Amino acid sequence: MEPAAPAKKSIRIEYCTQCRWLPRAAWLAQELLTTFETDVAEVALVPGKGGVFTVRVGEETVWDRREQGFPEPTAVKRVVRDRVAPGRSLGHSER
Repeated sequence: MEPAAPAKKSIRIEYCTQCRWLPRAAWLAQELLTTFETDVAEVALVPGKGGVFTVRVGEETVWDRREQGFPEPTAVKRVVRDRVAPGRSLGHSER
């Protein structure tokens, strides 16, 4: 009997509806889904308020706009990769 594969993690992008950050969140979600299409269970967009823009992998917050500023997709891909597909190359994004 083969060992069970680890459960795929969910990614949640919470964005501020008051700030109209849905397009930015949707663009980041598309980037993550394209890069990690077989490595994650889902990417969810979560409406929020008060200037929020966070990225969570499972229960862990890996990016918070208030602390780190708005993320470049490459930076978020690196921190997500480290949690969902460690050791995997991101190709040209690594350079």
